[in-house]
Amino acid sequence: MPGWSALFLHGAGGGGWEWNRWCGIWRARGIAVHAPDLQPASAGIEATGWDDYRGQVAEWLRALPRPRVLVGASLGGLLAMQATEGADALIVVNPLLLAPWHRELRARDWPDRVRWRSDARLASTRRSMPEADPASVLYALRRWRDESGAVLRTAQAGIAVEALRCPALFIASRDDGDVPAPAVRGLAAASGAGLLGVAGGHLAPLLGRDAPQAARQAVEWLNNPGAAG
Repeated sequence: MPGWSALFLHGAGGGGWEWNRWCGIWRARGIAVHAPDLQPASAGIEATGWDDYRGQVAEWLRALPRPRVLVGASLGGLLAMQATEGADALIVVNPLLLAPWHRELRARDWPDRVRWRSDARLASTRRSMPEADPASVLYALRRWRDESGAVLRTAQAGIAVEALRCPALFIASRDDGDVPAPAVRGLAAASGAGLLGVAGGHLAPLLGRDAPQAARQAVEWLNNPGAAG
């Protein structure tokens, strides 16, 4: 059987760079990795809707040879859960939640343009990444991007998926202040998915000091889907 192809989907306000540590470890295991940036609509970020991102995910996934695994974090996790009909495995990290678990997310009033790049500050970046080393904090600070409020409002309103159509692993940070770990555990159980609990907050599995360990554990599950859960 040929080796895996992996499509990594980043979170809101981020980019494919969020997966740099994972990509290095997965490439060393013989996996062909792809970590593109979600692109705004031609009319601009304020005009970007959910289907703009969803269409990109479907196109990227179709271009990869099988077997292929979808890997998504936060917003990217929700996009990945909508696309499992084209995947052979799914790994999501602190994903924004499917309906009805989305009700556990903190309600927020998103403007049309969420100015995460425009308003980025060192102090706020450090607070969002308490498990990261100073170099990683600076790296992220220079790469945040503004995000579509319409996309985030759609996610917050709740997206339903009838079923995940491939083996799945959910990774939940115990101290996540954005996506509550108990809700992730509930969604994983209802989906018949594996579950891996890790330390830290929302960004820790990708950008924290223990990110390489999370990446290795995810690969181990991919090679043996019964290893978690």
